[in-house]
Amino acid sequence: MNLQTERFKEIARENLANEEQRKILSQFSLILKALRDSSFAALPDENAALEKGRKIREDSVKNMPYLLETFEENATKAGANVVWASDARQANDFIVSLAKEKGANLCVKAKSMISEEIGLREELTDGGIETYETDLGEFIVQQAGKTPFHIVGPAINMTIKEISNLFNKTIGVPKTEDPTELAISARMFLRDKFKNAQIGISGANMAVAETGSIILVENEGNIRFATSVPKTHIVLMSIEKVVPTMSDATHMLKLLTRSCTGQRISNYVSVITGPKKAGEIDGPEELYIVILDNGRTKIYSDEVLRGALQCIKCGMCAAVCPVYTHVGGYAYGWVYSGPIGAVLNPLLLGLDRARDLYHATTLCGACKDYCPAGVDVRNIALDLRAKEMDGDKSFNASNPPVGLKRLYRIWTWVLLHHSRYKIASRLMRIIMLPAIKYGKISRLPGRLSGWTQCRDIPQLPPKSFHEIYSELKK
Repeated sequence: MNLQTERFKEIARENLANEEQRKILSQFSLILKALRDSSFAALPDENAALEKGRKIREDSVKNMPYLLETFEENATKAGANVVWASDARQANDFIVSLAKEKGANLCVKAKSMISEEIGLREELTDGGIETYETDLGEFIVQQAGKTPFHIVGPAINMTIKEISNLFNKTIGVPKTEDPTELAISARMFLRDKFKNAQIGISGANMAVAETGSIILVENEGNIRFATSVPKTHIVLMSIEKVVPTMSDATHMLKLLTRSCTGQRISNYVSVITGPKKAGEIDGPEELYIVILDNGRTKIYSDEVLRGALQCIKCGMCAAVCPVYTHVGGYAYGWVYSGPIGAVLNPLLLGLDRARDLYHATTLCGACKDYCPAGVDVRNIALDLRAKEMDGDKSFNASNPPVGLKRLYRIWTWVLLHHSRYKIASRLMRIIMLPAIKYGKISRLPGRLSGWTQCRDIPQLPPKSFHEIYSELKK
């Protein structure tokens, strides 16, 4: 996958000029929030349910080493082959080698963000194994040669007309702007692939330590095909997916589906425990579960940063994020977008390759308020900024410019005492006077210029709140 995290500002500016995309994102945000709020309101006690979910995820991440060992033991007892992979290279090599060993020339793949992270589809294709995404959104993205625009809705930014032209060009179906006809065209194309594939690959929404089970959530039914028709099913899961018990998993399930799509439960929920048993008429003959680290153990070792591993990839944070809903998913330059992408991409790739992402947040905290897993993106982003200023090499932070460090030291010194802050505020009003036009500031100098590149900001008021309050008090 072509990484573009270092081009965040450039791509963000391009997307800010895309009025059609911004309109789609605005509608998407409003609709998803309304559906989410309605479905959560149906719970007996919404706050208690959310608090329990956040506790489950916090405890699951905290006890992850023990839970993973328990999961491996129980999954193996159920007949699965458990394989550990330390990084993307090891995981890809194993899966491609296994596919070749099985004589596979066709692979069907369910939606999986972790497989996008390691570029698995491209690796299989380069290895001579024809591979198709089977989730409709992912299938569209694959045909377009793009990356997912959103964690849950990979192609929400594409119009019906664009998809019609794309399908006409790539799979040879007549042009139509009827969404149902387009979906049927994709279904008919993929049905043949399901029938003839030797390998089916999926991710895992959750892995249950107590039973060694994999839980998969979907609305289309494609995952059922991908995991039950081919003789070999390969599950690729990252280490943080594990939860202790089936009871914990079912609780998280009702929070996940509500946060993903506003549904009380998705159309299909699959619980897979081992391969097909004697007497069963469907299911794979072999089940391989590849448990991937790929930098997550390093994140786990930091008590603040490990909070990012609590994420259940529901995508709700993006719908309420004032940054994502303006610049869209492509600006984040990699697999994960929105608030979780702003912190997870730098943690996985290195701060030096994605520094703009954790700076591209208003720190408003809306993502935490809506997160069913309790991920505090704001706190993590602030910690990454601190690591950057310290030149922390544990996550490949580059040494910041001397001038920038000096600027932050001065700013900190000002903020530490109210009298200094009052004096600085008065000076700023005077300094900003030449930049004011029609009550707004359209251009700021030097390092402050970024604040006004894409917007005007209001001028500073003639008096501060404290000054007005003091006068009224007198």
